[in-house]
Amino acid sequence: MSPEKPSILVTGGAGYIGSHTVLALQQAGYEVVILDNLVYGHRELVEQVLKVELVVGDTGDRPLLDDLFKTRNFAAVMHFSAYAYVGESVTDPAKYYRNNVVGTLTLLEAMLAASINKFVFSSTCATYGVPEVIPIPENHPQDPINPYGATKLMVERILADFDVAYNFKSVRFRYFNAAGANPDGLLGEDHNPETHLIPLILLTALGKRESISIFGTDYPTSDGTCIRDYIHVNDLADAHVLGLEYLLKGGDSEIFNLGNGSGFSVREVIAAAESVTGVSIPIQECDRRPGDPPVLIGSSEKARNILGWRSQYPSIQDIVSHAWQWHQKRHK
Repeated sequence: MSPEKPSILVTGGAGYIGSHTVLALQQAGYEVVILDNLVYGHRELVEQVLKVELVVGDTGDRPLLDDLFKTRNFAAVMHFSAYAYVGESVTDPAKYYRNNVVGTLTLLEAMLAASINKFVFSSTCATYGVPEVIPIPENHPQDPINPYGATKLMVERILADFDVAYNFKSVRFRYFNAAGANPDGLLGEDHNPETHLIPLILLTALGKRESISIFGTDYPTSDGTCIRDYIHVNDLADAHVLGLEYLLKGGDSEIFNLGNGSGFSVREVIAAAESVTGVSIPIQECDRRPGDPPVLIGSSEKARNILGWRSQYPSIQDIVSHAWQWHQKRHK
């Protein structure tokens, strides 16, 4: 391995976005080690597709981290090990603060002890709360409305303080609705339980669900349903590689939104899925869910200007098509 392509630790690399980023890192020539507790990650994807070293363990396990950093020479850490179910974070906030905040702090302290000071963090647009302007810029006020968003914001603040105190450099990516699957069909989205719209629609098309629920049809949007900014998971992965390389070249700590910059309504996503699958998808119209803003769209201009990042798959048709290809293979 050339010195330009050092070894990277990816926490949560057996999960959805983490695994796609590991694949992108491999394709860029990096050596990768995954740390994952496999609560939500998939061992078989690591062993059969990614074929990289998997360390099964938790970011809150300081002795494990110390041993890992002593026996490897990592140039940076990419951190995807967060619990991310918004509803669960409301009913069981202790689980989220323990893993997302305390676990991350333990990881950061172990990195400091090992003199590793470059960190790429998977944050979220949920730190913004209800948007005041659309598209949302990075300097938008942060006022999360659930414990999940609050835990991510807490880590962002820890990273800002670590930069001042310890010269600890980080890239914090706030992303919008990750969606889609690897275009080659190698990886995809497989959560248990599944809460994301596109896989729920496709599971309905496959006959695994009776219908798809639309929560609210009276929003002030073109068709009355919520509009969200869907970003292809491969585009997210590419951005993380660019963020890593930015830090490795001496870049200062930065925050970037990652989104399409345009939104699609729930009905538009369903229509795209019907077009891709050739299946008429049964829907059930329900009342609005509390806390759902009508429109969530992010500005990714800063990532374009500083990192040179461009979305390769901005089309909802491509996003749904790649996801469909994966779901057909996964659930046959």
